[in-house]
Amino acid sequence: MAKRIGLYPGTFDPLTLGHIDIIERAVKLVDELVIGVAINRDKGPLFSLEERVAMVAEEMQPIQKASGVIIKVTPFESLLMHFAESVKADIIIRGLRAVSDFEYEFQMVGMNQALNDEIETVFLMADARYQAIASRLVKEIARLGGDISSFVPPRAAAALKAKFAR
Repeated sequence: MAKRIGLYPGTFDPLTLGHIDIIERAVKLVDELVIGVAINRDKGPLFSLEERVAMVAEEMQPIQKASGVIIKVTPFESLLMHFAESVKADIIIRGLRAVSDFEYEFQMVGMNQALNDEIETVFLMADARYQAIASRLVKEIARLGGDISSFVPPRAAAALKAKFAR
């Protein structure tokens, strides 16, 4: 049987506990998981691409060890379907927090299927504990000196504090 490869794309600026929740559940569905860290200059990320890739890669080590699934963290700046094809993904994994996420994602699935109908998109609902977490809001809370420890892993919290201390 062929190896099933999943792709979980995002900007991960920063990586949140919600992202980790989706990743921990995604590894149950695939033999290999590629986490595609989008460059996405339009969003004006707080962290550099290198910082985001390193942040994600560091947090994936215990998940990879516990699950036995190969996890690769790879930056990309191309069309998502082109990147999915280049990593030989069978499925694209998307996390949903709310109905508003679904509306956007539903449009994206239609466009992606028009580009390549061989790659399926799978939606995973965020655990209720993480549904309110959005990277944009986490950055704002950190910038204003709030406690972000229940939203991001400790390394990400430290990195955010360091960014806003400057």
